[in-house]
Amino acid sequence: MDLRVGALLEGKVKTIARFGAFVELPDGSVGMVHVSEISYSYVDDIHALLKEGQTVKVKVLSLDEKGKIALSIKRTHEQARRPGSSPCISPKAGPQSFEEKLKQFMSDSDSKISGCRQYEHRTRSRKR
Repeated sequence: MDLRVGALLEGKVKTIARFGAFVELPDGSVGMVHVSEISYSYVDDIHALLKEGQTVKVKVLSLDEKGKIALSIKRTHEQARRPGSSPCISPKAGPQSFEEKLKQFMSDSDSKISGCRQYEHRTRSRKR
């Protein structure tokens, strides 16, 4: 197997950590998908999107001399990153219930409000 930057591969989620997931590739090597490379939308809980043993499609982002392999799940999809675009991975493939949509909306809203508050705090402290 030719492991190179930009290659699209299928791998199996080996372990999940707070900061990302480790994926075993077809040649037996293991790479890491950082939490920011899982979906274009905010990921609050990785376990809601990935499960150990799940097969995922990944793109090789980088290889270093120490043997570390950086992977991305979200970059395997051809859709451009647009505001309001759906996440690359959804917990369920079928239509979402009202409760699921509400939960997703509240999660997105909380992260946006948090970002605004941080910005507001920084700008207020500069004026003093």
